[in-house]
Amino acid sequence: MIHTIRYISLAGLLLWTAALAGQRDDVPARARWGEELTEPAGTRITKAISANKDGAYMLRQKNEGALSNEQVYIEYYDSDMKLRRSQKMDLNYKGKRRDFEDVAMIGGQLYLFTSFNNQAKKKNYLFYQKVSSRLQASRDLEMIAEVEALNKAREGSFNLVISTDSSRVLLYSQLPYQKRDPERFALNVFDNQMNKLWSRDIILPYSDQQFAVEDYRVDREGNVYLLGVLYMDGVRERRRGRPNYQYVILAYTRQGEDVQEYQVALKDKFITDLAFRIADNGDLVCAGFFSERGTYSVKGTCFFRLNAATKEIFNLSFKEFGFEFRTEFMTPGELRRASRAEANDDANREPELFRFSLDELVLRSDGGAVLVAEQYYVFERAYRTWDGTLRFDYFYNYNDIIVVNIQPDGGIEWATRIPKRQETVNDGGYYSSYAMSIVRDRLYFIFNDNSRNFSNDGSNRLYNFNGRNSIVALAELRKDGQLFMYPLFHNRDAEVITRPKICKQVGSRRMMVYGERGRQYRFAELEFD
Repeated sequence: MIHTIRYISLAGLLLWTAALAGQRDDVPARARWGEELTEPAGTRITKAISANKDGAYMLRQKNEGALSNEQVYIEYYDSDMKLRRSQKMDLNYKGKRRDFEDVAMIGGQLYLFTSFNNQAKKKNYLFYQKVSSRLQASRDLEMIAEVEALNKAREGSFNLVISTDSSRVLLYSQLPYQKRDPERFALNVFDNQMNKLWSRDIILPYSDQQFAVEDYRVDREGNVYLLGVLYMDGVRERRRGRPNYQYVILAYTRQGEDVQEYQVALKDKFITDLAFRIADNGDLVCAGFFSERGTYSVKGTCFFRLNAATKEIFNLSFKEFGFEFRTEFMTPGELRRASRAEANDDANREPELFRFSLDELVLRSDGGAVLVAEQYYVFERAYRTWDGTLRFDYFYNYNDIIVVNIQPDGGIEWATRIPKRQETVNDGGYYSSYAMSIVRDRLYFIFNDNSRNFSNDGSNRLYNFNGRNSIVALAELRKDGQLFMYPLFHNRDAEVITRPKICKQVGSRRMMVYGERGRQYRFAELEFD
């Protein structure tokens, strides 16, 4: 499947009415709701394709994952968030059915991407069609890539990445390979009119047991960078003890003719998560987390810049979080044990943060960066039913958010932890996680919360969001790291439950908010002060 990656855009506005009553006067944002709508049975909105001052394009799907019965719709909502058009995409072509891959707005034009597995030729083809403002897909299918497809289960994959300035498009195609052979993939780079600039088939210098690609990006010059993990002992698993892996960045420049490799390691420390962005001057800015004792916890941040031309790594630093920050929400007993370990310099027992996943790396104009991470993990619980059948429940945990402001030299200017607890069962975290907006020099986060966390009962207990009696909380993070929390609105009053994963910043001071309950759904404009 294609997974379109697009970067934060602060252009455009969405304006509509129908204010929600009962919001506190001191809250630095106002939510105004559109009308309640009813969705077709069995369908769900799965993506905000594009949104601006004139309206929003949304992707709706039915039977997601069941390719033989999959139905795909593109919908257009006007500036009042009224549904103006909804068009089902025809996936049939000459008696054959194509698989839906993605839909994206590129250079102001909507594109529908589909693939077709030709089993006779053992090829998987990727096509695009232009979609008109009336949401009609062109009859012309443009084939832009093909990969070997040994069988239906091993047909390769396609992933689309758009550069920060939206001027370049990278199509990353996974190619089939034999187990223990080097991974193979194809790079195709296009301009924002989908004209191909260059392409190249790549064979990695490592076997699939040694190397795992984690991220890929394209800059405005059409250069491609891949971030991966290299396992030194050939076992694709992170272990306790000494690190058995290191991060590697592969650079493909000059239309893929020049290939460079950069290896990143921090001596005996574990880099537990790493992300990179391409700065305006072409440098790669890399930041992430490290641990002293393992691969699932975090003790501090690592930061460095990489000059792609000279291969020089500079401003390399790693900084521990303060003891208070690492123990902020511990129980008294946990805090006592952590204090003893810290006093005894016991690295194996010193407190670290558990299971935080790096979500955002925002570049500062002065060369620093802001990291945003969320505690995320899943665990299963087995049990037997009355008739002896073994069943499993899956618990999805989306908990605290941490935000770290890093100076250009790698020092931590401040780190703030936003308390949040969202544990749900067997739902994939459908209403969990958060949405973020950047407004001038402040960061805003919205997420579903338990209303009892704003009741001031004096217990200091963090109550879990479980879908009932829920509100949307607003966290305001100011430029000095100060955190302010507000109850934004009650989901009961909005008559929907907000889905943060669909919400999207659509203007310099506006966010599009989306919620649903059963078959009812609606949008809101959230305007920040």
